[in-house]
Amino acid sequence: QVQLVESGGGLVQAGGSLRLSCEASGSTFSIKYMRWHRQAPGKQRELVAQISSRGNTNYLKSVRGRFTISRDNAKNAVYLQMNNLKPEDTAVYYCNAYDDYYRDYWGQGTQVTVSS
Repeated sequence: QVQLVESGGGLVQAGGSLRLSCEASGSTFSIKYMRWHRQAPGKQRELVAQISSRGNTNYLKSVRGRFTISRDNAKNAVYLQMNNLKPEDTAVYYCNAYDDYYRDYWGQGTQVTVSS
């Protein structure tokens, strides 16, 4: 099993920055992708960013250039550096691990609130 724990969420003013962390434990050797998703009230959950085992990254268009996903394999961790935050970034952010056996693992989420 894989367990994921997020941290780093909080309240920030527009234009500010936050760094989200996700620490994985358990059987992490089979993880293929690590991803960050978010879900705002009244909206569908959307993929924000992902990083492959080789370090290739993809981003939601609206966050490209502002957010950076990275991973530290030695620490079994993935990070999301969020700069120039906007009110529309307000959401619960979830860490997600996807493995070679098509299994998803999810964290409990961390709230990010961006005020005007």
